[in-house]
Amino acid sequence: MRRGIWNCIYTELKLWFRAARPGMLVLAVVMLIRMVGGMQSLELMFLDTMLYLRPPEQLDERVVIVGVEAKDIESVKQYPIPDGNIAQLLTKLETYQPRAIGLDLFTNVPVVPGGEKLAEILRENTNIIGIDKILPPGEIAPHKSLSPEQVGFADLVNDGDSKFRRYLLYTTDPKNPQNPEKDKYSLALRLVTRFFNAEGTGLETGINDPDTIMIRGKEFPRITSHFGGYVGLKDGGLSILINFRNNSQPFHMLSLGDIFNGEISPELLRDRIILVGNRNMSGGDIFYTSAVPTPKLKGQIYGVEYHAHAVSEILSYVIDNRPMLNSWGDTEEYLWIIVWGFVPIALGRLTQSVWRNLLSVGVAVICLLGYGYLMLWLWGMWIPIAPNLLILAVNGVGLSAFAFYQHDKFLRSQIEERQNTIEYTFNIIHNGPLQTLAYGLRHMHAKDIPYEQLIGQFEKLNQEIREISEFLKLEAIGEKEVLLLGSGLILDLNRPLHDLLYEVYSSTLERKGFECFQTLKVKIRNFDPIDDKYLNIQQKRGICLFLEEALCNVGKYAQGVKRVQASGAYSANQYKLWVKDNGAGIKSNQENKGTKNSQKLAKLLRGKFRRESLYPRGTICELSWTPRR
Repeated sequence: MRRGIWNCIYTELKLWFRAARPGMLVLAVVMLIRMVGGMQSLELMFLDTMLYLRPPEQLDERVVIVGVEAKDIESVKQYPIPDGNIAQLLTKLETYQPRAIGLDLFTNVPVVPGGEKLAEILRENTNIIGIDKILPPGEIAPHKSLSPEQVGFADLVNDGDSKFRRYLLYTTDPKNPQNPEKDKYSLALRLVTRFFNAEGTGLETGINDPDTIMIRGKEFPRITSHFGGYVGLKDGGLSILINFRNNSQPFHMLSLGDIFNGEISPELLRDRIILVGNRNMSGGDIFYTSAVPTPKLKGQIYGVEYHAHAVSEILSYVIDNRPMLNSWGDTEEYLWIIVWGFVPIALGRLTQSVWRNLLSVGVAVICLLGYGYLMLWLWGMWIPIAPNLLILAVNGVGLSAFAFYQHDKFLRSQIEERQNTIEYTFNIIHNGPLQTLAYGLRHMHAKDIPYEQLIGQFEKLNQEIREISEFLKLEAIGEKEVLLLGSGLILDLNRPLHDLLYEVYSSTLERKGFECFQTLKVKIRNFDPIDDKYLNIQQKRGICLFLEEALCNVGKYAQGVKRVQASGAYSANQYKLWVKDNGAGIKSNQENKGTKNSQKLAKLLRGKFRRESLYPRGTICELSWTPRR
């Protein structure tokens, strides 16, 4: 029982080893491609697609955008908007008592008239946050009236495909990188800090990750060099992945004209974060994304909206438990990929059908996409999708035919091996013990030999059966290149074929129990050498058994035989092996097991087999085949 279990385990492992090798190669190649960044574009594309396909969300009431639109420029008849108009806008907004105002307009160069008025407003209202640009190229200074705490940088970083997905919260001062007190904060982080400071809450250092920050115990997931699908990323500070609010209008959108005309409810702006910025094509403040629906600008959003999404993400994370986008560590991600590397291999083993395999791979793809989508939507977790899909496509579809072919070939080889073992065992028994048994039974019924001689025949039968048993044990433990003859002689099948044929001939004619051998007067044998390097062990075994069977038939049925000839020679590019006698000839045309085995051997050799009577008496049994070159 235990041995049978281990045989099943061995067979299964052998099958997996054969079928899994190409799949493991594909898995290794995909992992290597991902490690060097070859999968980054695909993974970013899947991230954008899944973010875009999320259900619509409600707009965030805490964030309001006041955009400088084309109609405002037409109304003012000047662009950039003069400082006086900006000062008037800020004064009006302050009357609504917002918690913070983000001025996403560069004001380092005065735009007359109204420069002094704007400077006064900026000095008196510390909840107004202006912007500067600190990353090269083209650094831009903030308005000179703003204190350092009232300045946030507006720099945005794009990925290699020119899409914007990340937001840099703070970084070291490029001019003083060794001085942490000079760290630069982004516009969004300055606004969020003012919002929570009004509630008595400030920024804290992360507990699980000291390199990040947290608010109210909520740590911000920091983008590392190998965050999600990114490879070798260097932001030089604390960056987060933007979890865009999925709505064609994620925030209340107002214009300068709406504020100046007073056509809004005070409750819309009280205790809010207000961002003021360009929402017109002439401003050039446009960024590309595929992650959110953009009805006006296909695949584009204004810079002020990008900052608003970053502000909203942090507020929603801290207050509403809406997840910020995060990812697994490298170890978890590659374990996940390895697991999916085995999925198509396991499916191929379980289904064992091309169409069922393709269907199961399709279901696996749906499950993978569904799980990745749910992880991103419900928990904000960005997990690998693209490498797993590639593995499923190549291993599940491209290699399925190869795997099934290997599996079918393996099964057929097992069946063929078992069938050969059965036939081989029968031939050994047929050419040995069965011949002895038939001889003993015939004389037992005829009662024409002494009892002691009959007992001797059955003792011989017992010995032959034991010899076969011992021989089959050798076969079972791997001695596959030997042949047991009915005479008890064991031949090494690695010897030249013509030597083996001489051994078979001599050993068989010396066997006792074949009455017709007793009348033989002339014995002729001649076996020409043959190049047997193109013959495998199975074919050589079959040829030797053919000769033994043919000679045994002479000994059993060739009544009155005086002459027997066994020869092997070339004739017309064929090698012909035959046994010819001058006995009584064939008495029945019925095909017995030996004849069927000879026909099968001829088919295996791509040759011919014939057994027929000769005139005026005798029989010839011949096997011919063309030696392969």
